[in-house]
Amino acid sequence: MTTRIVELRRGILKKNDELAAVLRERFTRAGVLVLNLVSSPGTGKTAFLELTLRRLTQAGARAAALVGDLETDNDARRLAASGAPVRQINTHGICHLDAEMIAKHLDEWSNVETGVELENLDYLFIENVGNLVCPSSYDLGEKIRVALLSVTEGEDKPLKYPTLFNSADAAAITKIDIAEACEFDHELALHNINEIRPGIRIFETSAKTGAGVDAWMAYLEEQRAAISR
Repeated sequence: MTTRIVELRRGILKKNDELAAVLRERFTRAGVLVLNLVSSPGTGKTAFLELTLRRLTQAGARAAALVGDLETDNDARRLAASGAPVRQINTHGICHLDAEMIAKHLDEWSNVETGVELENLDYLFIENVGNLVCPSSYDLGEKIRVALLSVTEGEDKPLKYPTLFNSADAAAITKIDIAEACEFDHELALHNINEIRPGIRIFETSAKTGAGVDAWMAYLEEQRAAISR
């Protein structure tokens, strides 16, 4: 039975990787920068993305978001207030997004009257389901995977969930405006992240005060410019 389960998992991941490769090629042809945001529930991922989308749209950039949740469209409605196109993906109990879900919703999105075409976007953000385990194994065709950690979660999360941080291209520490109240040790957190993923780009941010967001926006602009060359 154990062998069968392992074989099934390998098969599922192989199929996902093949679909993700197709998506990645599709994104590359369209010239859109795709980011996959991964965190545990309550990290402030939606607030972080909401501010990001608002700043990008105000600057004239063309950004959109796919939002993954088990149920409800609460986060999608919240993000839509930024002015960016947003589409909800409900997984109905599945603890992660996969490449097939992304492809399906992109196709449906482009087929509706007010839909979104990848070629008309500069940025596409994928807000993954709140989970530090399952999303780590599923490639969505993204260019950049961002692991988010809030000061309320503790400095040891990168050590407890190394697969996510090791597979990330960038990391964001959120809610730094309450770091002192949480007795959050910045240096230890930075050390732990770098122990798992040496040299990773780390942003210390607050969606409430805007701290660190300018550096994050500059990073997005750099990455977008790099794929346009």
